[in-house]
Amino acid sequence: MSPIHRINPAELSPPAGFSHAVTATGSQLVFLAGQTALDQRGAITGSTLPEQFATALTNLLTALRAAGGSPADLARVTVYATDVADYRANAAELGRVWRRLAGRDYPAMAVIGAARLWDEQALVEIDGVAVLP
Repeated sequence: MSPIHRINPAELSPPAGFSHAVTATGSQLVFLAGQTALDQRGAITGSTLPEQFATALTNLLTALRAAGGSPADLARVTVYATDVADYRANAAELGRVWRRLAGRDYPAMAVIGAARLWDEQALVEIDGVAVLP
C-alpha cells in the first residue's frame, strides 16, 4: 500500500496537474534538491521552457530513484519559473511532459515566479519531498 494519499475535496476547484492535499505515512522522507536542466557536464540544456522542464524533471526523478523512490512517492513539488506567463502558456505541454515522465499521481504542487535562478540560463527549477514506505 502506498504511503501517499491524495486528497481533493469536492468543495475546492478541480485540481489540474496537482493534488490539493497529500498525506504521507511512510517511514523515510526524501528531500530532493532543486534541479534545473543541467546535463552531466553541468551545462544548461534546452532553450525553451518545455525542454528545460523535461530535463529538470528527469533530473529530479533520477535523484528520487537513486534514493529508492518512484514518482508515485512524491508528496510535494515546488516549481520555480523565471516567467510565470510562459509557464501558463505552456501548461498543457508541461502537463504532457509530467504525465510521460512521472505519471498521473500528482503531488501537492506550487509554481513560484523567480527573478532568476542560480544558473542564469535556467528557466525552471524543480524541488520536492517524497515519502518512501
